[in-house]
Amino acid sequence: MPLSWIALNSIKGLGPVKIKQLLDKFGSPDNIFKESIQNLRLLIPESCAIQINKSEIFNYAEKQLYLANKSGFNILTISDKNYPFYLKQIFAPPVILYTKGKISVFSNHAVSVVGTRNPTQYGKYVTKQICKDLLGQNLIIVSGLARGIDTIAHETCVQNNRATIAVLGSGIDKIYPQSNLGLAEKITEKGMILSEFPLGIPPEAFNFPRRNRIISGLSAGVVVVEAGKKSGSLITAHYALQQGREVFSVPGPITSPLSVGTFNLLRDGAIPARSGLEIAENLKFVSNTSNLSTCCLRLPKDLLNDQEKLVLQQLSDMPNRIDEISEKTNILISDLFSILLNLELKGFIKQISGQQYISLTSEYQ
Repeated sequence: MPLSWIALNSIKGLGPVKIKQLLDKFGSPDNIFKESIQNLRLLIPESCAIQINKSEIFNYAEKQLYLANKSGFNILTISDKNYPFYLKQIFAPPVILYTKGKISVFSNHAVSVVGTRNPTQYGKYVTKQICKDLLGQNLIIVSGLARGIDTIAHETCVQNNRATIAVLGSGIDKIYPQSNLGLAEKITEKGMILSEFPLGIPPEAFNFPRRNRIISGLSAGVVVVEAGKKSGSLITAHYALQQGREVFSVPGPITSPLSVGTFNLLRDGAIPARSGLEIAENLKFVSNTSNLSTCCLRLPKDLLNDQEKLVLQQLSDMPNRIDEISEKTNILISDLFSILLNLELKGFIKQISGQQYISLTSEYQ
């Protein structure tokens, strides 16, 4: 019964980093809820420890569990034997996954195929061909159910009667875009839709960078077909590199704005992707003897990049809105989403409500 897991995961101010530390210390969510505030405060902020004893936490968890059972959704915890092995290897993996579909898809190797929401005819054709090739190598295709390349990747799998995984930036009861509602239902017949976001959570912009780390985390590699300079698919590629996964980029016409992002990836060392067969041959699969770390402890500050350090310097234990952070750092809000997510996953900051952030470093040096 994942009730205590849902309750733990719903505490405001906690993320996968701090939850991992609590689990390492106390063993299980049930044990955590039995601990005193004094003991909990040694690992987490007092504001989080106080919530442990509030009945509202379990009321919310019971409602989530009821809605999941009513709608035929499953809830996987990170301790579940069916939790996807690849995803468990990344830094700060999701504590809970809400899923609908065939759990067996997690037993296969997977490749993510992502790209622009507004592909050219060339991009559409290449996506279909690459996905067909990858399916021929018995690989699962992962994508984000967005318009454009994501949709084509999923549709190619469905049309070929094969499994695919769609990762959402909302609760799985809030399919986005709504135009893909029918596609999502077809995906669950052989594959799966999943999300780390609780039921009822709408598709907010700041959810998608977090979603992207799961897309790459489920996969042995990420293929970017077409991407503009600021494409969200580049965030997925960025996380793939952090997670030790291969990044593939499809060459495109140098005159196309949608080749800017893919060209930059190639310049920075991505593997040129000319066919699904070449992609499969270049994949390095994660195994049970992998050296990838499952540790979720905070990284040393000296491992932060310059932009992460700059943003962290502007934050304190008083909430700061993302627009305020943007003004202080002169970093565009569109770029801040991934920077703030990195800092949160590394345990330095926390999003407390909406788009407001606090620093945790004053309490945990």
